[in-house]
Amino acid sequence: MSTGSSSQFDINHWILRLAAFIIDSIIIGIVAYIIFFLVIVSLFFSGGLLFAWTWGLGFPFLVGILEILYFVFMEVSYGATLGKRFLGLQVQTVNGSKVTFDKAFIRNISKIYWLFLLIDWILAIAIAGHDQRQKYTDRIAGTTVVSVKQAFSSVATSPPPPPPPPPP
Repeated sequence: MSTGSSSQFDINHWILRLAAFIIDSIIIGIVAYIIFFLVIVSLFFSGGLLFAWTWGLGFPFLVGILEILYFVFMEVSYGATLGKRFLGLQVQTVNGSKVTFDKAFIRNISKIYWLFLLIDWILAIAIAGHDQRQKYTDRIAGTTVVSVKQAFSSVATSPPPPPPPPPP
């Protein structure tokens, strides 16, 4: 388990974080689409005029709110989202302790809108910090994402012993 800080930029770490975010966003997107579809269907049949406005502005807002709620809840409760757990990542404070609600909220506030998240990641990469695994809001919250196991690995078992030699 790696909990120490890293001053060297690790592209693999950021690729894993991006992949975990994509996995989590697919999960949230499906949930948001179901919720939004149910709301839109009721609006469409009751007045239909708000359909275009609601889809264009309401859906991204709903996704942002659901992402913040999902990420904060999962990181406070389990230390990682489903995507992070699948890829062997975990969110911790910089001293290695469990993330609190306020720290999780601060580190995830940029997920309210995709442009804010992009700026958060660009700032993290462009402005060198003490720990290169932190996005900008991680630095503000005092949190970091660490690898707790190798991604896509299964539990290693020792190979079976060789068969006994044949009798002469």
